[in-house]
Amino acid sequence: MAKILLVEDHEEIWDFLSRRLKRRGHDVVLAFDGRDGVDKVRAERPDLVLLDMNLPVMDGWTAARAIKADEGIAAVPIIALTAHAMSGDRQKAIDAGCDDYHPKPVDFSKLLAQIDAALARAA
Repeated sequence: MAKILLVEDHEEIWDFLSRRLKRRGHDVVLAFDGRDGVDKVRAERPDLVLLDMNLPVMDGWTAARAIKADEGIAAVPIIALTAHAMSGDRQKAIDAGCDDYHPKPVDFSKLLAQIDAALARAA
C-alpha cells in the first residue's frame, strides 16, 4: 500500500486516522506542524500527504505552497483537511496547491475514496 504523511496537530484526529489507515495497510508517517510536514515530505518521500490547514508553526496553506514550489516533491498529491467548510475554502485549498479537499469532521469512507483516486492519478 501507500506511504501517507499525516500532518495534523490534534491528537484525537491523528490517532483516529493513523490507526484506521494502518488497518487498511498504509504506512503512516506523522508530522504535527506545517514546517515539520514540509521537512518530512522531503525526507520520507510519501506517496500522499493529508494536510490539516490550521497548523502551528507554519499553516497548511503555506506548507502546501512550499511543497508545490519544491521541484523534488511537487508531484506528491496533497489532500487538505480542514474544519473550514465555508464557501470558497475548497478553491482556496486548490489554489494553495492541494490536489483535493476534505472537510472535517472526517468521513473516513469518503476520505479513503479520495486517497485511492489521488494515488491512482499520481501512478
